[in-house]
Amino acid sequence: MQKSEVIWFDGEFVPWERAQVHVLTHTLHYGFGVFEGIRCYETTDGRSAVFRLQDHTRRLFASARILNLKIPFDEAAIDGACLETIRRNKLRECYIRPLVFLGEGEMGLHATTNPVRVVIVVWPWGSYLGDEGVRNGIRVKTSSFQRFHVNTLMTKAKAVGHYVNSILANQEARHAGYDEALMLDTDGFVAEASGENLFIVRDGIVKTPPLGSVLPGITRATLITLLRERGHTVVEERFTRDEVYIADEAFFAGTAAEVTPVRELDDRPVGTGKLGPVTAAMQEAYFTVIRGGDGGHRDWLAFV
Repeated sequence: MQKSEVIWFDGEFVPWERAQVHVLTHTLHYGFGVFEGIRCYETTDGRSAVFRLQDHTRRLFASARILNLKIPFDEAAIDGACLETIRRNKLRECYIRPLVFLGEGEMGLHATTNPVRVVIVVWPWGSYLGDEGVRNGIRVKTSSFQRFHVNTLMTKAKAVGHYVNSILANQEARHAGYDEALMLDTDGFVAEASGENLFIVRDGIVKTPPLGSVLPGITRATLITLLRERGHTVVEERFTRDEVYIADEAFFAGTAAEVTPVRELDDRPVGTGKLGPVTAAMQEAYFTVIRGGDGGHRDWLAFV
């Protein structure tokens, strides 16, 4: 991981090495916190812009409300802090990680007086699933770990502790020689990957799981808009993993993963086992938008 120079920490900029917490930080023990993953890209006119910054910040505050965490800043302050952190680190492109967590104080599940702390970290980060995966697709394995039920954990919150579920699924897949895991919900229907939403294409129809046990991905919403603008029928409905086996195409979508083709699931090629036409078109459309080449969606860009 490439370090940057400064981190925004509770309203102040501190050197990377000094952005530290005590070992009794509550969230370190119990996973009670929320976060976002955001990207900044260099645009076609040479400026840098954060993609859908306000939407990410809105989801951060929504996640905090679900967990009943009171963020001690407003949304505009977090937006401004993200942009200023990028400026101070002199980065043209980067990944942005806002994190809200409970600091030290009381221990135990009942802690009520611990301070709510906020950090924003930025650093250079390439393709999450690798440049080769973006070009030619990745190998995926259906996980033995299920995406949790809506009444087990709050599925609309991007919460810190939720990702133990994702890590277990991802580790299982990678240890078996695959690139990523596909997770089913507790009823056996396709939910999402360990950190991405899934789309499949069959007979010209694009499907993606509905927002039941699925995190409402911002890249997911972006692609639904772009697909419909280009005349594709997009259906949000439950489907089973064998529908992925017989799909013409499948691809993952996420801020980190961007648009990554799935070339194989459970040792079965998806479609031709290569980058499909709809996936290729959506990669082109997505990368055009995030780099400012689509005049119809300039409002999605927050220029640094």
